[in-house]
Amino acid sequence: MSGLGKGLTVKRCLTFATGLVECLCFAGAVFGWASLVFVLKTEGYFSSLCVNTTGVNATQVLDCSGQDEQFSLVFTIASFMNNFLTLPNGFLFDRFGTTVARLLGTCLYTLGSLMLALSTAAFSNLLFPAISLLAVGGILFLLTNMQVGNLFGSRRSTIITLYNGAFDSSSALFLVIKLLHEAGVSLRASFLFLCACSVLHLLRTFFLLPRKHIPYPLPDEYTYGITCGKSKTLSLEQTKDNVNAQKMREESPLNTDDPVKQEKSFRECLMSRLFVLHLLWLSVMQLRHYLFIGTLNPMLQRLTEGEPSLVSRYINAFAITQLCGVLCAPWNGLIFDRHKGKPRAAGESEQEADLRASILSLFLTALQCVLFSVCAATPYLPLQYLTFILQVLNRSFLYGGNAAFLSVAFPSCHFGKLYGLVMALSAVFSVLQYPFFALVNGPLGGDPLYVNIGLALLSLLAFIHPLSVLLHCRSLASQRAISASS
Repeated sequence: MSGLGKGLTVKRCLTFATGLVECLCFAGAVFGWASLVFVLKTEGYFSSLCVNTTGVNATQVLDCSGQDEQFSLVFTIASFMNNFLTLPNGFLFDRFGTTVARLLGTCLYTLGSLMLALSTAAFSNLLFPAISLLAVGGILFLLTNMQVGNLFGSRRSTIITLYNGAFDSSSALFLVIKLLHEAGVSLRASFLFLCACSVLHLLRTFFLLPRKHIPYPLPDEYTYGITCGKSKTLSLEQTKDNVNAQKMREESPLNTDDPVKQEKSFRECLMSRLFVLHLLWLSVMQLRHYLFIGTLNPMLQRLTEGEPSLVSRYINAFAITQLCGVLCAPWNGLIFDRHKGKPRAAGESEQEADLRASILSLFLTALQCVLFSVCAATPYLPLQYLTFILQVLNRSFLYGGNAAFLSVAFPSCHFGKLYGLVMALSAVFSVLQYPFFALVNGPLGGDPLYVNIGLALLSLLAFIHPLSVLLHCRSLASQRAISASS
């Protein structure tokens, strides 16, 4: 291997490793909200909403339900913004490229961290914009990092799913902040440190990522990022020529002598059966996860007959399993990439082979969701350990598989827009969780059993998507056979 080739390999591995650290340590921190709330309560945030009420035997008790509602509202707004604003972020990424999107994400993340560092109990309302900024900045980090999979063609989907799993596991950041707070480190110091880490994001942006996008398939000798010139004696004309050549290698897909297939327009992708059924596949299972998390506490209260120590033990077990997303996600990527390097059928394109490989992943994800729903609907307390394992496994497969499928089923030039749109529309669909919450807390008297049974049946709709992809692949194979015989 030439020196240039070795240098490119090292740079690509460094890009992958630093991207994984970025997603694991920063991108999805907002989903560790429960750990941060514990610290914020000890610091007195929204404590003015706690009121003294008269309890049993005329005793005075402190009612902090108003405080809890405010914390819940902060997270509800941030989680909705995280999903819904992925749509304009996707358009921004596709239109202006990696550098612009990451600069915006870094600014938002830094501003959110700074607002949290400056917030106090007297300025508790700063939490509303601060947590939302962290959420939106974090999803931009994930969105711009997923293209790193294009650098490793045979492991493309594995890396995409691994980054999504790291995003899920990054909720541990707020757990670390909680432990540091208990050890005497102030919230201000922790979040000021996060602000300082923005320097690392900027260094990755300029040195380890392209200005626009990483193409797929990857051109030979593809380079990216700011590099130090090997020769300082080049003329102005030579420098301009090199810059132009670099730009063409960076921003143009690999040219071949074969006829160029006309790529689908964004509208054609949007109106395709594959996209509509993929949206249904994601929305149904995402709603299932949101409802499980939202009704977990009352379900455990009922199964443990209100025993506080048992409820605490099971909630701790659930929180620990959430950190395993980064370990589960690559399994799905390996399923996507299992055909790489193997000979394809005569006349079969790489995209068709990728689509065919995605069928097993889509089917297994739907099957996991049904099994998870059945376990959640079974009123047997020890079984809930298995429910927690299936939940984190299915969540990792769901979000990693979502990004991987969009990357193989549609042109890469539309990935950001399609990813943003599917997340935004699924966020709108997830609003259905509120009527379900009202149903559980109202007519069902806090018992989510019947809702869980209904959602287990609803999860069966997810099987339509892999069936549709299978029929699509068979249709393409039939067209190839007809073309070959004519």
